[in-house]
Amino acid sequence: MPKTTIDLVDPELRPTMESLPAFKIGTETLAEVRAGVLDFVPPTADYERDDVKMESRTIPGLEGGPDIGINIFTPIGGDDLKPAMLHIHGGGYIVGTADLGNVGNTRTASEVGCVVVSVDYQLSPEVTAPTAVKECYTALKWLHENADELGVDRCRIAIGGESAGGGLTANLALYARDCGEIDICFQLLIYPMLDDRTVTCSDGNPHVGEFGWTRDANAFGWTSLLGQSPGEEEVPPYSVAARATDLSNLPPAYMYVGSLDLFLEEDVEYAMRMLKAGVPVELHVLAGAYHGFEMAPEARVSIKAEQESRDALKRVFEQ
Repeated sequence: MPKTTIDLVDPELRPTMESLPAFKIGTETLAEVRAGVLDFVPPTADYERDDVKMESRTIPGLEGGPDIGINIFTPIGGDDLKPAMLHIHGGGYIVGTADLGNVGNTRTASEVGCVVVSVDYQLSPEVTAPTAVKECYTALKWLHENADELGVDRCRIAIGGESAGGGLTANLALYARDCGEIDICFQLLIYPMLDDRTVTCSDGNPHVGEFGWTRDANAFGWTSLLGQSPGEEEVPPYSVAARATDLSNLPPAYMYVGSLDLFLEEDVEYAMRMLKAGVPVELHVLAGAYHGFEMAPEARVSIKAEQESRDALKRVFEQ
C-alpha cells in the first residue's frame, strides 16, 4: 500500500507536479491567479503550422451582454466540407481564456482535419450560471449558421472541452438537446467538472484532489459559478450536468479522467448514467494521472490520452 498519494502518481508526471507553484484561490487572490494562468498562453511560434489558418473574431453575445470572442482554426486545403468542433476551455469556471487551447486546437485541426472554434465565455463570479453555457450555445449557433462560410458540414459538428470546459460541454449537450435547433454529433469530455455536490462529500476516495485542482479550489469555483453555496437543493438551470434527471438522447461521448483527479467519481458516475440512458460512451480512467496532467506533455500517459481522444473524434467524423 502507498504511504502517501504521491506514491500513486505516474513517475513521469511527478517532476511537473512538483515544479508547479502552490496556489490558494479565493476572492482576494483571484486576480493574481488569473494573471498567472495567462503565463501559460503559448507564443504563436509554439503552435503555428503551415497547414492550419488561425484567426480571432468577435460575434454578437447575449442580449444586453458583451460580444463573444472566438478563435478559429481551419485546415488549409481540400474542397470538401469539413467537420467541426466547438472547443470550450477549462479553468474552474473562474480563470482561463480561449488562447490557452491554441496548441491543442491547432493540432486537432491539423491531425483530425476539422475546423475548431474555441469560445471565450465570461468567467465567474462576474457572471453566474447559466450565462457561460448560453454564451457557448450562442457560439455553437454561430458556427452552425455560418457553416457555409467556414466550409463546415452542419451534420458533423462536435463539442468538447476540459475540466470546467468539459462541464460546460456536458451542459451544452443538454441545452442543445432541449432547444432542438442543432444536432451535435459527439461530445468530448476531458476530466469534466460536473457535480457541485462533490464539494460537500466527505466519504469519497481519499487519494483524489491533492494535486492539480484541490477541494478548496473546487468549492470556490462552484460557489462563483452558482452564486450560492455548493450542494444546495436547487441550482440554476444547465449549470450542473450531474444533476440532470434525463440523460437520454444525448450525443455519443468520449471521456477520460485520471485516477487521482478530484472529479474521478463524479465523472465515472456520469458516464454510467449516460450508458444506462442509452448514450454510447467510451470511458478511460488513467492510472497515476492527476487533474491537468497534460502539463507534462512528454509523459507517455499525456501523449496517449491526447492521441486516443483525437482518434475518437476522427472516427466519429469519418462515420
